[in-house]
Amino acid sequence: MTSEMIVNTAQGSIVDVPGLQVGHFTLSERLTGCSVVLAPEGAVGAVDVRGAAPGTRETDLLDPANLVDKVHAVLLSGGSAFGLDAASGVLRWLEEHNIGFETGYGRVPIVPAAVLFDLPVVRPGENPKARPGPDAGYAACEAATRQMPDAGNVGAGAGACVGKLFGLDRCMKGGIGNASVRVGPWVVGALVACNAVGDVIDPATGQVLAGARTPDGQQLLDTQRAFLNGERGNRPLPGTNTTIGVVATNATLTKAQAKRLAMSAHDGLARSIRPAHTTLDGDTLFALATGSETRPADLMLLTMMAAQATALATVDAVQHARAIDTHSGHIPAMNSL
Repeated sequence: MTSEMIVNTAQGSIVDVPGLQVGHFTLSERLTGCSVVLAPEGAVGAVDVRGAAPGTRETDLLDPANLVDKVHAVLLSGGSAFGLDAASGVLRWLEEHNIGFETGYGRVPIVPAAVLFDLPVVRPGENPKARPGPDAGYAACEAATRQMPDAGNVGAGAGACVGKLFGLDRCMKGGIGNASVRVGPWVVGALVACNAVGDVIDPATGQVLAGARTPDGQQLLDTQRAFLNGERGNRPLPGTNTTIGVVATNATLTKAQAKRLAMSAHDGLARSIRPAHTTLDGDTLFALATGSETRPADLMLLTMMAAQATALATVDAVQHARAIDTHSGHIPAMNSL
């Protein structure tokens, strides 16, 4: 990085929001995994899906018009649609700890989930059919703490890559990242797993940080500029990308207000990914409000903070990513190109 690029000096993470914990689990059989945000006391939840090819679970429940207003965990997973199975392990862990929505016949944990597509990322000797399942989701819960979460090639970001509009042989390593923003009594944190088809850019300068490379693989291309200049690549299949994440606040919000937070968080993706929200991505962001700060919420401020935290967490994902060697070739990272 040059001195002109943005640096998140007050890094922080989503666990800066009281009442939340984060755990990662990365499979040993293949570079994939899952990440969980636990809210044992429950948090008002919402979701906003902007990508055209999402893979999700329990998102209808989060509509402000629907009954249940609190969730107990959010799962982010690799493994494409297979990875949604990991949510069953999160439910099992929560049930064992007596956490969930009280029905009169037992507690039912509410666990929305979203997945990203990392199936092509297979290193020599790995099992290409290894995917996060219930045991992986359970293990992520077991690992959850209030400590600063790891970033880069872990959990849901383990097999993530970015910059794929000119083919996997010219992409770079993505990952999972953290950030938080504090203003007065308010804190907004974000956890983002970036597997975008587009490039990750510095939101302050517009400079590409990680993404599609030139044909010789030695320099960054700038996908949007190349497309606007008429270049075309070997475009991946729809749904084989996606950036997923969770943005959370200590504010007391309604479901409708939490929905606005999730919507504004997508502005952060648009600032840090170019192009974002494409027909090839399933971009999905969840919002959680723990309500530990009881003063009336300044929603305008919180939405600005959500966009900033999301942009910073996306940049953090590629800053911590590490290069890997796969069957299809070497995939460099931001710090190795």
